[in-house]
Amino acid sequence: MHRWNRSFGDASLVLVAVAMTIGPLARFWPALRRAVPWRRELGVWGVVLMGVHTIIIFDGWLEWDLARFIGLQFVPQLDRYVMVLHGFGLANLLGIVALLYGTVLALTSNNFSQRLLGGAVWKFFQQGTYVLWMLIVLHTAYFLYLHFQDFHRPTPEPNWVQWPFAVLVLSVLILQGAASWKIWRARRRGNSGGEATVSA
Repeated sequence: MHRWNRSFGDASLVLVAVAMTIGPLARFWPALRRAVPWRRELGVWGVVLMGVHTIIIFDGWLEWDLARFIGLQFVPQLDRYVMVLHGFGLANLLGIVALLYGTVLALTSNNFSQRLLGGAVWKFFQQGTYVLWMLIVLHTAYFLYLHFQDFHRPTPEPNWVQWPFAVLVLSVLILQGAASWKIWRARRRGNSGGEATVSA
């Protein structure tokens, strides 16, 4: 169960990451502009896999117990639930928010929604992918770096996925930043050229 859970979660992360990098890459390599329309499909399927990942967790791990979802466990000796996993609940809530947010983006990621909402409003909605990406990164980072580092558990072996995850996140960040810088430079040059023409 855990392997299936991780597989769908990892696949979702990769699909969303690829969707996030296509646009910036196309800024530097115009030949990749053909791939820009695929961002929509990649993002939608990333959200679908995110949903499957969530269902597997609830059904196989949490057994649909919402108390366990937020890090509580029932202690028979105390006859009540006790918080034992302090970061677990927060990370799960981030994941649920990401799923809900991603679902809204996926449902509006189509031509009908674009016509219905209008270009400006639709674009505003779709720019929320940056928020979605950060929610996914925070959710994943907790389980990769923090969740199993509990004081009452044996220290686990290093997870080999930690480095690829860090490289992936850093790559997306660098590409997004570089593309933004290129757009800013182009606009600055355009404005400077326009001002020079007016002055002349």
